[in-house]
Amino acid sequence: MITLTINGKKIRVASGTTILGAAQKLGIDIPTLCYDPMLEVYGGCRICVVEVEGAKSLMAACATQVQEGMVVYTESEKVIKARKEILALLLANHPNDCLTCEKAGVCKLQEYAYRYDVKFGQIDGERHNYELEDSNPYIVRDMNKCILCGKCVRTCAQVEGRKVLTFAYRGFKTKVTTAFDKPYEDSDCAFCFRCVAVCPVGALKDKRASGKARHWEVSKEEFTCTFCDYGCKFEVARKHGKAVYVTPKAPSEGRPLCLKGKIGNELKYLDDVETPYIRVEGKLEPVSWAKALGLEEILYKIETEKR
Repeated sequence: MITLTINGKKIRVASGTTILGAAQKLGIDIPTLCYDPMLEVYGGCRICVVEVEGAKSLMAACATQVQEGMVVYTESEKVIKARKEILALLLANHPNDCLTCEKAGVCKLQEYAYRYDVKFGQIDGERHNYELEDSNPYIVRDMNKCILCGKCVRTCAQVEGRKVLTFAYRGFKTKVTTAFDKPYEDSDCAFCFRCVAVCPVGALKDKRASGKARHWEVSKEEFTCTFCDYGCKFEVARKHGKAVYVTPKAPSEGRPLCLKGKIGNELKYLDDVETPYIRVEGKLEPVSWAKALGLEEILYKIETEKR
């Protein structure tokens, strides 16, 4: 066991615990953008930096393990200054469309900008101007909003045989992309929605849920998908008592999520159901619900037996 002090509070935690983990046990909120307890530690966003007595520089709380006698400050003057600079840099290359963004109300960048009083325009610099990718029927990608947290890359890589996403290019041109920078529609993307579930900003959104309701207008009910034995968690969102969309929760490691679970539960819970699409000879095509859910052979067998 390791004893350390965080913001004047002493705590004993197991060896190997990170500063972030120890702080969470004390109920101390350290902001994070790239961290997810179900993903490997990345330590790239740096918004979780804290001040450690005796250290030459600020430390990333998500990637720094505790040491005996460590004294940590999570909201010191140096820490707040660093976080404000990081947020100002992110906002300098981020669209100012929070009023109409689907992620408004649950966007981590929006939350932290409010928390540290950081506004658009505090830093001027080069801005990306990527085209909006909405050619497929399921996921909309707006790479102008991407903050390069890498959560989508890491969650995609957790499922064996996927690993559709990666980082490409360098410096300011760095972006998350598929092989050969193809659109999702032309890539090996299985539209499992893992990437959408973990994105902390509005770079990835569920196209079928777009425009249905603001996040604060809905109540969400968690349920377990029964289409296979994995038991993935989904949520149905209700507005004024009516189910308006179904979305997967943040995925656990090893649980693959799948398009069948997503659209199958839409058919189960929603009154207004959009046409399903699946890959037919490599292209996304509208199909019957029976084909989308793999029921064609079963239905054919039933009809044959009736005859």
